[in-house]
Amino acid sequence: MNIFISSLNFKANKEDLHQLFAPFGEIASARVIINRATHRSKGYGFVDMPNDKEGQAAIEALNGTEHMGRTINVAMANDRPDSEV
Repeated sequence: MNIFISSLNFKANKEDLHQLFAPFGEIASARVIINRATHRSKGYGFVDMPNDKEGQAAIEALNGTEHMGRTINVAMANDRPDSEV
């Protein structure tokens, strides 16, 4: 399950996301999206959890909670549309 996290503290990194989600189960990947021009966080990221039940439990437990001084929004990520070539 791909999970979208918004309203992240701009100092948050992938290790912070990993620590936040680790109590809920296995994490395949965690990433914070970075602005290419400024090399700073855009304030959102994604965590991929292979087990959907664990992912759903993480969403329910973490949505609306405080992390690093900010109230985060946690939801299932929308699938990316296939780009046409």
